[in-house]
Amino acid sequence: MSTTQTPQHTSSARSAAPADPAADSSAATLGLTLLRVVLGATFFLHGWQKFTEWTVAGTQASFAQMGVPAAELAAPVVAVLELVGGLLLLAGLGTRAVAALLALVMLGALVLVHLPAGFFVADGGVELVLLLAAASALFALAGAGRWSLDHVVAANRRAASRA
Repeated sequence: MSTTQTPQHTSSARSAAPADPAADSSAATLGLTLLRVVLGATFFLHGWQKFTEWTVAGTQASFAQMGVPAAELAAPVVAVLELVGGLLLLAGLGTRAVAALLALVMLGALVLVHLPAGFFVADGGVELVLLLAAASALFALAGAGRWSLDHVVAANRRAASRA
């Protein structure tokens, strides 16, 4: 290279991709939204199953057989929370509160029903409820993310307070 030539840079801080895709806010937003929608759909379908396939009476009997305390009350409460909470998670509305309640329900299921069976879901273990509890805890702590009704509501409140 002669002294009159300047070196060519192949990348700049502006155009370089982040080393960690989660550091990119668009990727993080997409990831949070994807997980929230899948989690919401999973809870919704489990609640739907308790009403339509198993029936509330069948779910109460199942809860009682598994040793869930107050199964007559717990079964319909869990079914409604899963069904309605799943829809709210899908929309990203009331996310922190709903996710906290769902995390508590999953921790209860983990301790009361699944823990003695070990880890793997095929054996009735904690695998699925642990994952559902952890994902719910994430949304209870972090909120729904930008692509949610919670974000729209917060933005509208901020705009109204400035007016």
